[in-house]
Amino acid sequence: MPQLKLLILGGTGEASALAALLAGNPDFSPTLSLAGRTAAPRLPEIPWRSGGFGGIPGLTRYLLAHGIQALIVATHPFAVQMRANAAAAARATKIPVLMIERPAWQAETGDHWVPVPGMAEAAAALGKTPRRVLLTIGRKDLAPFVAAAWHDYTIRSVDAPSSDDLPPRANIITARGPFTEAADRQMLIEHRIDIIVTKNSGGEATSSKLLAARALNLPIIMVARPAWPDITGLNAATTEDAPGALAWLQAVRHAASPAKRGV
Repeated sequence: MPQLKLLILGGTGEASALAALLAGNPDFSPTLSLAGRTAAPRLPEIPWRSGGFGGIPGLTRYLLAHGIQALIVATHPFAVQMRANAAAAARATKIPVLMIERPAWQAETGDHWVPVPGMAEAAAALGKTPRRVLLTIGRKDLAPFVAAAWHDYTIRSVDAPSSDDLPPRANIITARGPFTEAADRQMLIEHRIDIIVTKNSGGEATSSKLLAARALNLPIIMVARPAWPDITGLNAATTEDAPGALAWLQAVRHAASPAKRGV
């Protein structure tokens, strides 16, 4: 049975875990695609590429030119444009597509969450009274907080944002998860944080800040996940983790085999 050629749209722990499961597996010929936004990404043990495709047309051309037989969307839950492009390219090529989506965080007893639908609402929810704010939202969504310049911000990000994108009163922490509750609690105390703004990314790598906030009785402004693009009519499935993705790939490979098709 020939190898199944697949493309993984990555950038998450789930994508890295799937790449590790596929490394050396003779049944599959995978390529991991990284967005190229992180200066020093963790590189996989499988073939990989970095950078955009050129929108829907470029991704569609790539899938066809490389004979891709399965598409795995393992992007960050807030990577709205890439997800939309993937759904459109899968529709155009009729390639089976799997969406990996880790479960969202859920508020528990002792949590003080303020749910908001987006970054503009998160900035507004901070109010007009100056506060000491921890932002763990990445580098691309700072504009609403630049406009709320009366707060003091501590911004934790894998790579430092451009100085042009920063609020006037900003302190930068460059760090990559996973983090621990003890370290996050100490960081919140040292920086005298009053409130946290974060995205509901889910997963364990950065959930320690939620535990630390609960222990310190700090409120969290929680930005809700955007909805998935429309996958109506696609040969599409969803799973929560890398083992589920591997099981789906094995099923797709079996369905695509010449023996299965009666050839």
